Amino acid sequence: MNNRGMMVVFSAPSGCGKDTVFKRLCEKRNDVVKSVSATTRKQRADEIDGVNYFFISKEQFEYLIENNGLIEYTCYNGCYYGTPTEGVHEAIQMGKICFLIIEIEGAQNVMELFPECVSIFLLPPSIEVLEKRLRGRGTDSEEEIRNRMEIAYKEMSYKDIYQYNVINDDLEVCVDEIDKILCEELKKHNA
Repeated sequence: MNNRGMMVVFSAPSGCGKDTVFKRLCEKRNDVVKSVSATTRKQRADEIDGVNYFFISKEQFEYLIENNGLIEYTCYNGCYYGTPTEGVHEAIQMGKICFLIIEIEGAQNVMELFPECVSIFLLPPSIEVLEKRLRGRGTDSEEEIRNRMEIAYKEMSYKDIYQYNVINDDLEVCVDEIDKILCEELKKHNA
């Protein structure tokens, strides 16, 4: 029997370590892939186009919207973010667990359109730890940090719409917990 893949909606406030957790999960499992989102925000120095995001113009993004090329999209902090349809469907058909690492509004849209998807919300151990992590990155201005903290408060109020809430206090414990969730959900999806 051919195992079907599945879609996982994975969200967290900025600074919770979702990229680090996902990277560690990929080291642990060979069936996990990330849907590469498209965005109109500026590329950071350490980011690779087509790996971290597809960095595109506002016009290109709006073309995808008009032509049903996105599973979901939203505007966050003045920039568009969205999930191109094609890559997600290909990954699932190949039996992969395709992670959509997206913010709340996009996650809600995906959960409505694809009720069979698995949803995981990553939480910081505390709001103080979150602020410390954001400051520790050294990539944001004071105003951007304040904006991100304000957004984080709002985002955390939506944690209960997700099937699973996982606290990222100890990286290995967090990754193990998500790994167990994936194993259980794959059993259900392929029963």
